[in-house]
Amino acid sequence: MLSPIEKILFLILAIAALYAGGVAFYRVYRAIARGKPENRFDHLPARLGKGLWVALTQQTVFKKRPWVSLLHAFVFYGFVFYLLLNLLDAVEGYFPVMLRGGLWNGVNLVGDILTALILAGMVGLLLRRFVVRPADFTWNPKTPLHEKAAAGIRRDSLIVGSFILFHVGSRLLHKSAQAAELGPDPFQPVASAIGGAMGLLTAEEITFALHLFWWGALGSILLFLPYFARSKHIHLFLAPLNIAFKKEKPGALLPLDFEKAEETGLGVAKLEDFSWPRLLDAYSCIQCNRCQEVCPAYTTGKALSPAALLISERYELNQILPAFAAGGESPRPLLDFATNEESIWACTTCNACIEVCPVGNEQMLHIVDMRRERVMMQGEFPPQLNNAFRGMERNGNPWNLGQDKRVAWTEGLPFEVPTTEQNPQAEVLYWVGCAPSYDPRAQRIARSMAEILQASGVSWAILGKRERCTGDAARRAGNEYLFAQLAEENVATLNAVMEAKPKTIVTTCPHCFHTLANEYKDFGGTYTVRHHTDFIAELVAQKKIVVGLSDGKVTFHDPCYLGRHNGILAEPRAVIQALGLELSEPPRHGKNSFCCGAGGAQFWKEEEPGAERVSSNRYRELKATGATTIATGCPFCMAMMNVETAQEPEGQAPQVLDVAELVAQDLRGRQAASKLEG
Repeated sequence: MLSPIEKILFLILAIAALYAGGVAFYRVYRAIARGKPENRFDHLPARLGKGLWVALTQQTVFKKRPWVSLLHAFVFYGFVFYLLLNLLDAVEGYFPVMLRGGLWNGVNLVGDILTALILAGMVGLLLRRFVVRPADFTWNPKTPLHEKAAAGIRRDSLIVGSFILFHVGSRLLHKSAQAAELGPDPFQPVASAIGGAMGLLTAEEITFALHLFWWGALGSILLFLPYFARSKHIHLFLAPLNIAFKKEKPGALLPLDFEKAEETGLGVAKLEDFSWPRLLDAYSCIQCNRCQEVCPAYTTGKALSPAALLISERYELNQILPAFAAGGESPRPLLDFATNEESIWACTTCNACIEVCPVGNEQMLHIVDMRRERVMMQGEFPPQLNNAFRGMERNGNPWNLGQDKRVAWTEGLPFEVPTTEQNPQAEVLYWVGCAPSYDPRAQRIARSMAEILQASGVSWAILGKRERCTGDAARRAGNEYLFAQLAEENVATLNAVMEAKPKTIVTTCPHCFHTLANEYKDFGGTYTVRHHTDFIAELVAQKKIVVGLSDGKVTFHDPCYLGRHNGILAEPRAVIQALGLELSEPPRHGKNSFCCGAGGAQFWKEEEPGAERVSSNRYRELKATGATTIATGCPFCMAMMNVETAQEPEGQAPQVLDVAELVAQDLRGRQAASKLEG
């Protein structure tokens, strides 16, 4: 089809565009490679296969906004197929072949349908962004954002959207001109319909249209290639990689190498301080703001936006890309362009941003890295955290109460609570945790769990005064050094206890559970750890305890570190239903649950300023279920909900009970009934 001059011109332009685009992509690669090493290359074939499968199925995209996700799927699947179609179009241009009829009918039919869907999807997405302009694309005035981002996002969206419409529209018109020249093709119904209207053109005009729209389709790709790496469209290639290299449990933080502290520093202050997956996050971000939408801090009017953080990093990287990729230092610290102190201390580390992200970004880890630098390098953090840090360091608990008070919760129980020294052969080690040990309200959880263990007949014990804080709050607050100290002490204690007999560790705190199960591995402690709701569900299933006398309407609040971080969702619900209770779910539940506001060390500091407390937002939703009881599986969630119920008029608030308390109540009722019958 192409003339000899056109063929030569296209070849020259293609080489130039591929070179310019290749240089741009290589700079992005070099910029990402500037990040510090982090091993994400284990099980590489499985990782890459998963990344490709998740991207092709669009399963992460459809987690939220189903209609918008459908429009995106039209564009995505169309563009994947267009990789083949553009190659075939180039072949048609260079060689006297017509890829029509026979085996090509299927290819042409799919291409024709996808062309229409791409155009429909792109028009819908552009109308949404530039005409409808929903709140998804707005920012809290307090949210820090790179100075070039607000205008840049709109400009980039317009450029990318215009390119897609022009490229796909040109190809449709090229195929329509073919239909006008050769006659309609039943396997290209859309192109043939438009081609029918072109029948009024002369043969020369149709030939001109064939050449014009061929160049419009393939020439626009050549023009776009040098810009591709700077645009958000780069996620088409980086998203599958980012998903592939995502951690199985992003909330399981990695330890720092304190021996290299003088050489590399601790935590992150500038872009080059991040590990390479963090820089890959910035380039994979598609600026959809879904993470902002589910963020407890942003939802309640605070300055933090996980989306703004990554977008700002991306715009700064693009601004300094040639020098940064070549090894130069970034000129500004992150707090000067990407975020601020108020934002990083508003994070509850709930993992909602990571769970919802369609391209596998790990926004929460950016924030924890920055907290580490503020705490350990600068000594700058909310002053209220000092008390918790001091308590953990001196007395092994953030309440800063004496270690001799750790077993005070056992007083008054009708049986003796054995320690591992008294029962070294115990099968179950009940890790009580600091809140159930020291907080008067949470002590009732520990007492209830002890009753359940005693009733089940399993051999169990506690560490007693040898138990210390796992260090979860210290780690999430950025005090990695204090966490490492506590981890090493606890691992030494646990490993010594396990020498007598390996034990299943059961804990009533999701934060203790997460730390013991997922993070102590890096300190030499690999254990079988169960959350108490999971363990109780097993006791019920095995009929080691018999329940079922309860009634009433209950709603369950999924703790972030139980549900989202560790996937324990069905087990607490199974226990509630086994008790005979009616379960009423709030709109946000399971992995989509909303945070109580206590995580990320928030429990130990004043909440950052906003429109409302995180706990108020969550409590309002739970109360709206009409349940008379809010069931929890975390002592900190319980405390936050009790703060809210205390604001209610007497008798108008639901009671807040841990799952263990509900089970213990049922067991007591059964025992009382047995005595009456006896």
